[in-house]
Amino acid sequence: MDQRDQRAELGEFLRSRRARLRPEDVGLPDYGRHRRVPGLRREELAQLAGVSVAYYTRLEQGHGQNVSAEVLDSIARALRLDGTESAHLTHLASPRTRMRRPYARTEQVRPELRALMDAMEGVPAYLVGRRLDVIAWNGLGAAVFGDFGALPPQERNLVRQVFLDEAMGELYRDWECRACQVVSNLRIYAGRHAEDEQLSALVGELSVKSQRFRELWAAHTLADNKTRGVMELRHPVVGELDLAFETLALPDGSAQSLVAFHAPPGSPSADALRLLASWSAPAAGSASSGSSGSSGASEQPAGRATKPPGSGPVRA
Repeated sequence: MDQRDQRAELGEFLRSRRARLRPEDVGLPDYGRHRRVPGLRREELAQLAGVSVAYYTRLEQGHGQNVSAEVLDSIARALRLDGTESAHLTHLASPRTRMRRPYARTEQVRPELRALMDAMEGVPAYLVGRRLDVIAWNGLGAAVFGDFGALPPQERNLVRQVFLDEAMGELYRDWECRACQVVSNLRIYAGRHAEDEQLSALVGELSVKSQRFRELWAAHTLADNKTRGVMELRHPVVGELDLAFETLALPDGSAQSLVAFHAPPGSPSADALRLLASWSAPAAGSASSGSSGSSGASEQPAGRATKPPGSGPVRA
């Protein structure tokens, strides 16, 4: 995404948020006149934000430059943006003054991190990289979410699997919530890494192949960025699983995050994890964490049974 595309993205985001507000939502009178567009008019939003109509119009049309933090804060308040949306607005309005080197197509995973994931006995885990690519996982993570190693490297992507893998409709008990969350995470990533060319290819593929993704992306869906919570699953072998998760962002600037899941001791979900762990134990001497970039990294090591009998192609 170049500077021009970024300004267009900013304008689309502002229009989407203005369209969801009604005059009565923000304390303005509605005289019942016919409105040609949904939501607030530009002049109404400009009045609330304390800026001129001409200035706000230029901003929506992609002609605004060097927008001050004070103006952005005023617009965010007028649009009733939450913290996630306000941060996204700031990133979109920030000028890109540096040309960055193209991203390497294959992401590297530190050996120490692989060893940590392998040592997390009874804890399903996977490592997420750019664009929500799954770049490493442990054995129990594969048993719960499906054998990532059986997928081509370019398909090991959480957003792609949620929208293009029919099994996801069965794995997530609240598929719609999960779909909104991954689209939101991808949208946030896009706002911060506009120079990632592979992102455009991913969004294009998903937009062509999934109507629901196309709708959510066009709506600039942004949900609260949940780094912890409970994921409700419907596993094809052990049934319902309620797994608490923690997302730990690596502090090395790699945009990688470790996602680990666990169940309360003594709970049915904990018993189910132990059962899956017994089925997915790696053969002696084999590695249990996989590796991929989004374009052809090494495949999963041989010698593992990552899926329990009859589990089917469930992936996440």
